[in-house]
Amino acid sequence: MKAGIKTGALVLSTILFFTVKAHAQFYSDMSVGLNGGIYVYQGDLTPSRYGSFRNLRPGFSFFAKKPINHFLAARIHLSFARLVADESRYSKPDYRQQRNFYATTPVKEFSAQLVWNIRGRNYEDRGIMPYIFSGAGLTLLSVVKDYSRMNSSVFHSGSEVANGLVIDNAHGTPRAILAVPVGVGAEYPLSNRFSVNIETSYRFIFTDYLDGFSEAAGPKFQDHYHSTSAGIIYKFGKRDSGVGCPTVKL
Repeated sequence: MKAGIKTGALVLSTILFFTVKAHAQFYSDMSVGLNGGIYVYQGDLTPSRYGSFRNLRPGFSFFAKKPINHFLAARIHLSFARLVADESRYSKPDYRQQRNFYATTPVKEFSAQLVWNIRGRNYEDRGIMPYIFSGAGLTLLSVVKDYSRMNSSVFHSGSEVANGLVIDNAHGTPRAILAVPVGVGAEYPLSNRFSVNIETSYRFIFTDYLDGFSEAAGPKFQDHYHSTSAGIIYKFGKRDSGVGCPTVKL
């Protein structure tokens, strides 16, 4: 009986040892980061092909990254921000002041990404490390649109815009959409634990209703959004600090 208990205890101790060791090994190269930056709406309610830079809004993101090899890493990414589109901010073309559409939505984005360290330094802590990334995820929205400021004498009942509003209102606004982030960035180690990074990311979202308008504003192109952010990264696990002197016990 005692021999069985000892054997069971030995087996349990062995399992625990290798479990702890496996977990320690898993986390040894993992890193987590916090970024803050600006988020930009791009769609029908801005005259710029690069987005509504007059309506920038702050946002922040968290991520956890685990290297796969020297070049590739897997990353889980969470973003929280707000997008705003306001035609009253633009005087040209003239019709924007008359149409005067407005829209806003919070953005809660979850994505899984692959990150390619161009210089193959996933296990190193030296030099600037440029990278590119892409993946897929889900973006949650709560779109609020406003067309109450529209000049009805210009866009009267029966006009293309008014007819488009009927279609858009019947269509409704999305609550969740597929997001495909594509971006570039760079990381710079400050120590063997901490790094700083900067990156920009463009989201393909495959809808023209990010702002709640499509037929009334121009259904030819779909909406998108992008962000630029910077932050700090912390690396887990025991970090080698070089070869030290052996400990001598007296």
